Amino acid sequence: METLFTQALGLSSPWRVVSVDFRPAEGVIAFQIDNTAKRLDCPACGAANQPIHDRQPRAWRHLHFFQYQAVLQARVPRVACTACEKTSQVEVPWAREGAGFTQTLEAFIVALCEQMPVLAVSQLLGVSDDRIWRVLDHYVTQARAREDYSAVRRISADERSARRGHRYVTMFCDADARRLLFATPGKDAATFEAFAEDLAAHGGAAKAITDVSLDLGAAYQAGARTQCPNAVVSFDPFHVIALANEALDQVRRAEVKQEVALKGCRWGTLKDAANWTHQQVAQMHWLQRSGLKTARAWRIKERLREVFAQCTDRAAAEALLPGWISWASRCRLAPFKRLGATVKKHLAGILEHFRSRLNNGFAEAINGRVQAAKVRAKGYGSDAHLITISYLVCAKLKHLPKNPWTDPAQQMIA
Repeated sequence: METLFTQALGLSSPWRVVSVDFRPAEGVIAFQIDNTAKRLDCPACGAANQPIHDRQPRAWRHLHFFQYQAVLQARVPRVACTACEKTSQVEVPWAREGAGFTQTLEAFIVALCEQMPVLAVSQLLGVSDDRIWRVLDHYVTQARAREDYSAVRRISADERSARRGHRYVTMFCDADARRLLFATPGKDAATFEAFAEDLAAHGGAAKAITDVSLDLGAAYQAGARTQCPNAVVSFDPFHVIALANEALDQVRRAEVKQEVALKGCRWGTLKDAANWTHQQVAQMHWLQRSGLKTARAWRIKERLREVFAQCTDRAAAEALLPGWISWASRCRLAPFKRLGATVKKHLAGILEHFRSRLNNGFAEAINGRVQAAKVRAKGYGSDAHLITISYLVCAKLKHLPKNPWTDPAQQMIA
């Protein structure tokens, strides 16, 4: 039986299973592993055939054996080296240094956390969530270190709310590979400096970036100009429409004090007509016939949406956007007059969108996964945990450990 378990655990000489201790009352099955060598190479300097100083007892959690918790126990040799004069513990083949889980169980933890909340995984395994985060931090960092960003040419940058208290994380995405490249706390120009350093560490170059898609914030624009001097900046239509929605809501909130019926119209004015409920259809028909300022604001907002939807190239947008800016500037609605001035100021970058066709639409899809990641990060103590889980689910990392349930060859030695 010991030979069978030695083979099943992927062990080879001088390591082998010498006994199995089944404790059903405790729900545990313990495998005792020994290193049968009399002399070993020094783990510190590599000197061959050194004497063993002593053997230290250690234990590691492994994948469950049937319904029982499996534990690997071993007396790990320490080598007293005559060459470097150090006493060093040898590495075991089933776990990384300092870990309390086997590599197989850690691979399974990573696979679970790609689909489940971290808290749920910790409760499933009966360990603290801190131990789960340490596993994720190790393997995500290790996998990212092996990523190659030398082909990155077009990116988008956008902030995501991290926690209450106006805490944000900026996320840089590869617009062509549609993956998260880098995330860092903050939403200022300094985030671009951090991105440029990380890009260089992965074989890329900020000066090689040709296109950057941004919102209309001045801080990101300054960062892009400094760190990506050869990139053309285009502004994401999603954020322009979001500003129009905000202007519309400002008009509605000011007018609702005199027109109580507007209280039920907010979501209808913000949603696409194709998504209106029956009640919203009735409300919006009433609004369009009302002659209220909110109705005029809604028509201006919808016209801007139509411009972005109808224009297939820069020339078409150049023909239509000035007319919209003129309408917004003359509409006698202060929020839209301000928006018209904003669009005019950023017109060059908005028009660049119709050339590059870059937008943050795919980043918004990633945002949905990041929002789910925020749920998975329930109880995290720092932005670093949110960033770690975001990399796990959005960065398309190629070098994470394989799920041992779908790849049995991963069972012990990575």
